[in-house]
Amino acid sequence: MEFQLRFTGVGGQGVLLAGEILAEAKIKDKGYGVKAATYTSQVRGGPTKVDILLDSQEILYPYANEGEIDFMLSTAQVSYDSFKSGVKQGQIIVVEPNLVKPSEQDKEKFRIYEIPIITIAKEEVGNVVTQSVVALAITIAMTKCVDKDIVIETMLEKVPAKVREVNKKAYELGEHYALQALQQN
Repeated sequence: MEFQLRFTGVGGQGVLLAGEILAEAKIKDKGYGVKAATYTSQVRGGPTKVDILLDSQEILYPYANEGEIDFMLSTAQVSYDSFKSGVKQGQIIVVEPNLVKPSEQDKEKFRIYEIPIITIAKEEVGNVVTQSVVALAITIAMTKCVDKDIVIETMLEKVPAKVREVNKKAYELGEHYALQALQQN
C-alpha cells in the first residue's frame, strides 16, 4: 500500500468529505483510492474517523492496517485519543492545537505538527466550513500522496459554485501553513 492516511474529528467537522475528495483524486490520478469511515450514531459531535487507502495497484481490502497508518490529522481530542494507536511510530500527526493536546509520550513517538486548522478556516478564510479543505491541503503538502492539481480540481467539483473561490483560498492557506510547519522542523 502506497499510503494509509487517517483523518479524525467529530461529526460535522468535514473529515469524511476530505477523505472522499482524496480517494476520488487518487482515482482520477490513474490509481486506486478507497475510504472507510467510522462514526458514532450522533450526527454531530461524536468521534469520527476516516481511513484513506491510496495505491497504484487495486485495493482488495478497504480498511487500514492498525499500526501502519502513515499520516493522521486530528481536530478533536476524543478522536485523537481513540485512533492515534493506528499510526506507525515516527510518522506525522497533525493536530488542531486549540482542541487536541498530545502527551509528551506522543511527542516522542510521532512527528507532531500543531496547525490551527479551524482558526485558519474561521478567521483567515472567513468560513469555518472550509476547515476540511484546509486539512486536505495540509495533507497533500506534507505527504504528496496525490497530485496537488488533481486534488484541487476534485475539491472544486465537490463544492457549490458560489463557494469555489473561498475554498481555493482555504486550500492555499492550508498549504502555506503546512509548508511553514515543515520548514520549522
